Amino acid sequence: MTGNGQRASEVVPASGYVAYAKDDAILRVEDLRTWFFMLRGVEKAVHVISFFVRHAETIALVGESGSGKSVACHSILGVVPKPAGRIVSGRVIFDGEDLLQKSERQLREYRGARIAMILQDPMTSLNPVFTIGNQVGEAIRIHQQLRGAKQREKLLAILRQVRIPSPEIRIGNYPHHLSGGMRQRVVGAIALSCEPDLLIADEPTTSLDLTIQAQYLALLEDLQARHRFALVFVTHDLGVVAKICDRAAVMYAGNIVELGTVRELFDRPRHPYTRALLDSLPRMGRRKEKLAFIPGQPPSLLDPPAGCRFADRCPEVFDRCRKEMPPELTTNDGHVVRCWRRLEESAA
Repeated sequence: MTGNGQRASEVVPASGYVAYAKDDAILRVEDLRTWFFMLRGVEKAVHVISFFVRHAETIALVGESGSGKSVACHSILGVVPKPAGRIVSGRVIFDGEDLLQKSERQLREYRGARIAMILQDPMTSLNPVFTIGNQVGEAIRIHQQLRGAKQREKLLAILRQVRIPSPEIRIGNYPHHLSGGMRQRVVGAIALSCEPDLLIADEPTTSLDLTIQAQYLALLEDLQARHRFALVFVTHDLGVVAKICDRAAVMYAGNIVELGTVRELFDRPRHPYTRALLDSLPRMGRRKEKLAFIPGQPPSLLDPPAGCRFADRCPEVFDRCRKEMPPELTTNDGHVVRCWRRLEESAA
């Protein structure tokens, strides 16, 4: 029971946050659960998450490796590895349609055309035996039914948009002919070739050095301003979040533990995990000091704790944290936090 006599589960339902979605939300993920059924047990990679994305908005999914960010994105597109991976429950509402109710054939009409994805390693997402022209042109041919001179014209135009020099020459190159930054731009060209309404970028800057990373982020911002697509940006780099994102969802061990505007998260983080992530960032201009770190390791998703999954690493932990999973607390401004401490403070 909370301080006002309500049961904790009655304070905010699991999908309470989606009630704050405005009419212009192009994507609403509601109570999504994606688990992997293996011989050694069931891994609850995405335990339960809810969020929405507005038209032309950029939202980040942030967290340590293994927190469920990529699995959540693959679930949106319906490309969870089978047979082990299964979307157990939930809804993925895209432009008013529940994608989880679509057949594989119907989903193909969305993938690439209306929802596109940029993967983090272009060398594994590009086929080494096909030219750049073949790979970028494939999406244009399939989804826009363009061939011949019209296909080539569109192909060159999209390569120019992602600022690939001499595109007439590059369309005959193979992936190994290009630098890492150029390959990442080619992957971006494939994703943007059919002018999608939603772009999912899964750590697209991980393999790039800092200079190329900055150029790529500037390019992504420019393309979004031009085409007005919504962007889900997956990263563990809070510096990138501060630079290009409007809101951010902090994930930990398969759950969203905090979600709000970037300014709110950076200025007034409310979950201990979010504060710990921010405290671990180096600060320019400070005297030499030891970097803060988060002790311990994330829990096994095969055998997660009964209560809060951050409890064993949390400096604010108390008995209830280890016994019950905290529900989402949604504030009047739509900020979400999943923490027993914040819940008790709000009920006091």
